[in-house]
Amino acid sequence: MRWAETAACRTKPMQLKLQNITRQVMTMLNKTANLLNKLDLTWFVPFVRLLAGEDPKTQIREIVLQIGVPTLAFVAFLVVWNVLASGVQTSLGAIPGPAQVYTEARGLIKEHFIEREKAAKFYERQKVRNAQILAEDPKAEVKIRAWTGKATYFDQIVTSLYTVFAGFALATLIAVPVGILCGLSRTFQTAINPLIQIFRPVSPLAWLPIVTLIVSAVYTTTEGGMEKSFIVSAITVTLCSLWATLINTAVSVASIDKDLINVAKVLQLPWWTKVTKIVLPSSLELIFTGLRLSLGVGWMVLIAAEMLAQNPGLGKFIWDEFQNGSSSSLGRIMVAVFTIGFVGFLLDRVMATLQKLVSFGNASR
Repeated sequence: MRWAETAACRTKPMQLKLQNITRQVMTMLNKTANLLNKLDLTWFVPFVRLLAGEDPKTQIREIVLQIGVPTLAFVAFLVVWNVLASGVQTSLGAIPGPAQVYTEARGLIKEHFIEREKAAKFYERQKVRNAQILAEDPKAEVKIRAWTGKATYFDQIVTSLYTVFAGFALATLIAVPVGILCGLSRTFQTAINPLIQIFRPVSPLAWLPIVTLIVSAVYTTTEGGMEKSFIVSAITVTLCSLWATLINTAVSVASIDKDLINVAKVLQLPWWTKVTKIVLPSSLELIFTGLRLSLGVGWMVLIAAEMLAQNPGLGKFIWDEFQNGSSSSLGRIMVAVFTIGFVGFLLDRVMATLQKLVSFGNASR
């Protein structure tokens, strides 16, 4: 009897400890699921909830719906692409199938690491040579020359991202203040609306010659500074991507609860305080909707801008491969197409996540 009582006394603390561990694990899983929802990574939420033991049938159904169905659709797309590709002959040969595109992608990755290895050896040789010079003459002046090898595919991706974010940032700095003024002042909105309706549908191909001529006339720096091709591409992105943010900002500000505006008038708040404390917090969600649309438009516009402005990004990569006309050019262009789509998808997810974080728990509109 005493043995049973002793065993029970020993078992009870262990049970309490296991319960505490289980509770902590469940709390952690719930926090992880909430974080994934905020980050818009809803594909992984069913796995987390399944680990937490929440209605396995429902979670498995969600996994099949969110991951299984899109995966099957993508596999079907690859099969159809592989079957139809060989039947289309162009001046550069047959349209490459998935296997050929994968091979070209591996080739581009290999070229990147080869170029990086060449650059590392180039700097190592300079380091050794400079060490020898300093050993002979400690007062000698030594220089490290920059690597001037060709830009790799990943370098061109980085250039495109840098360019689109520069144009997007400039568009935001213009569109948000103008949109706020449109939303707060009906007179200002009436005055500027014709300009918005005229310039909003203009193609980047129409802006490019004008921007190129203006930049060439104004920006005459030949040493240092930014490349003209970069400036032309960034300004073109700005001109084509600012409209979505401007319109969404104006609509959002105009739809703010009038009671909030009246409170600001009663309190006689300064204009800047009214904007920062009432207008912006109340319209932030729709502003981010406009920013999300603008970034997507900017990414699409960028490729055409880089092609014609010869900014060394993905657009120039596609144009160079088209002009090259080798047997691998079509495959490389297809790699660029998938890269553009994938990067655009990631940019949209980032903006969607930021939109959720500023929506104060409301569903994204």
